[in-house]
Amino acid sequence: MSGLTGPRRIVCLTEETTETLYLLGEQHRIVGISGFTVRPPQARKEKPKVSAFTSAKIDKILALEPDLVLGFSDLQADIARDLIRAGVAVHVFNQRSIAGIFDMIRALGALVGANGRTANLIATLRDGLARIEQSAARLPRRPRVYFEEWDDPLITGIGWVSELITLAGGEECFPELAGRPLARERILADPAEVVRRAPDIIIGSWCGKKFQPARVWARPGWRTIPAVRDGQIHEVKSCDILQPGPAALTDGVRQLHAIIARWSEATDSTDAVPGNRRRKMGSASRL
Repeated sequence: MSGLTGPRRIVCLTEETTETLYLLGEQHRIVGISGFTVRPPQARKEKPKVSAFTSAKIDKILALEPDLVLGFSDLQADIARDLIRAGVAVHVFNQRSIAGIFDMIRALGALVGANGRTANLIATLRDGLARIEQSAARLPRRPRVYFEEWDDPLITGIGWVSELITLAGGEECFPELAGRPLARERILADPAEVVRRAPDIIIGSWCGKKFQPARVWARPGWRTIPAVRDGQIHEVKSCDILQPGPAALTDGVRQLHAIIARWSEATDSTDAVPGNRRRKMGSASRL
């Protein structure tokens, strides 16, 4: 690998940088990954797992002799501090929006000297988003969407997901929270506020654990919510949507659009029948 430019031994503390390097054909530089990494699947088979999300095996990372460690957000500040004190170069990204995700991909591509392939990847991702946006513009109705990233306490409104909901044809239930970067700033103090905002669709993606619709159904007063009443409770796995990287801009947004499109088309066709109330959709999701 004598022809390599930039860092040769990279540890990725979150999934999105791992996935991006694989998409750029630069996976040979990765020497360690997060234990939560599932994309791409081969990364789990090929690379040592050296961290969780807010914790890491510092000694194990140092043994890999990385010349760069890639992290994300203030939640990994302690890990970054310990590695910097040990003399390791650390770059912590903090992307919170679609534009920020593209900035991350562009910066990472520049770090490994893959500018041409990075430009191609970004163009492909932008084209995919444009196609979904065009499809969403043709939908007959736009549902109100409540996206829940954590259940205790209730947390919602994460920036890039809110943007993707809008792009995919929905209306974000809590748009005022989307610009707040910290999870604690997006806690819903009163769960009844979700009832008052009456979402047509509920999408759960509990980071690090499986979404359980039964818990949503059992919340006091929530059975009156249109989404609960009509069986419109869905899961998008956190690895597909809560990682601010290529996954969210591909599989994540496609799943959002598919859920929204089914609701929109079914609701529109039902409303076209005189005297017919909104059809109860998504019986497979109904408990």
